[in-house]
Amino acid sequence: MDPDQTQRLLDELEAVTARLQEVEAALREQAEGRARNGVRGRLRAWSAPRLGQLRQHAPEPLLVPTSYLRTDPPSPAPRISIVTPSFGHGRFIERTIYSVLSQGYPELEYVVQDGGSDDGTVEVLRRYEDALTGWTSEPDGGQADALNRGFARTSGEIMGFLNSDDLLLPGALAHVASYLQAHPEVDAVYGQRVLIDPRDRQVGVWVVPSHDDEVLALADFVPQESLFWRRSAWERAGGRMDDTFHYALDWDLLLRLRDSGARIERIPRFLGAFRIHDLQKTQAGWKERDAEADRIRRRTQGRPMTGDEAYARSRPFLRRHLLHHTVARAAARLPRARSEVRTLPPVGYE
Repeated sequence: MDPDQTQRLLDELEAVTARLQEVEAALREQAEGRARNGVRGRLRAWSAPRLGQLRQHAPEPLLVPTSYLRTDPPSPAPRISIVTPSFGHGRFIERTIYSVLSQGYPELEYVVQDGGSDDGTVEVLRRYEDALTGWTSEPDGGQADALNRGFARTSGEIMGFLNSDDLLLPGALAHVASYLQAHPEVDAVYGQRVLIDPRDRQVGVWVVPSHDDEVLALADFVPQESLFWRRSAWERAGGRMDDTFHYALDWDLLLRLRDSGARIERIPRFLGAFRIHDLQKTQAGWKERDAEADRIRRRTQGRPMTGDEAYARSRPFLRRHLLHHTVARAAARLPRARSEVRTLPPVGYE
């Protein structure tokens, strides 16, 4: 089968999958509507945390406040280093790269560290190589190893990483740089996330309240694609990702930052989009993911702790989350200028 036929079949399969997801979402909405008919049903629906619910409503266009598109960086702008670890995401990686480059941030180092993909990723990287600080496609020891290799090629004052199926939202880098410049006492920041489907449509939001160091020792609710930190804090925390982790590597980094004295803050702005799809790593390897979470809780608590116990101890945080989630959803319905997020470049962009 030639590549064009293969791509057509993949496109058709994606369209069928998307339609099934729409039907599933509609059926879920009907079921939830019946449950909300009674007072108890409405209370249950309102009080259920949305963190961890990856498909919260039927697909909608991906919109952001128009003001996001007009966010200016500080002057002088600090250098920001972004690394994208990649493997087997040829169908999404151009969207990821474009979401970073289209920020128009003036002091950007952007490295893509691919693990040797044979799915068209390398062809995409070659098209963008003039705009990238660098890229490599070679076997590696996993995501943490790829990040360590990529970060070793950077020098920016501010650091972050973006997985090859996720997106940065418009204005994210300028907003982060301005915040960190205005708050020199803060070492790491993260924001809110939008949840998107394989066709770049919004299917939910992941809204967290103000940062809580104690909750961080119990569970990782931080939207990874919205996380940025200072290089000075990175170096104090060991200067590398722990490559014994394959799922909880960002949680481990956050805890090492905290334990080395870093001040971590949550910014009340949507900075990134987390893509939900059938082949993503976080859904496929749940057993290893849970084992790594148990390992971290044993370290932070000094004893084994089940996920249920950690969840129970996080309930005050989750109640605060519900308030922030409700406010965010209400704000999305206000008559405010909004723009659709472009996720692929216009013709002739390169």
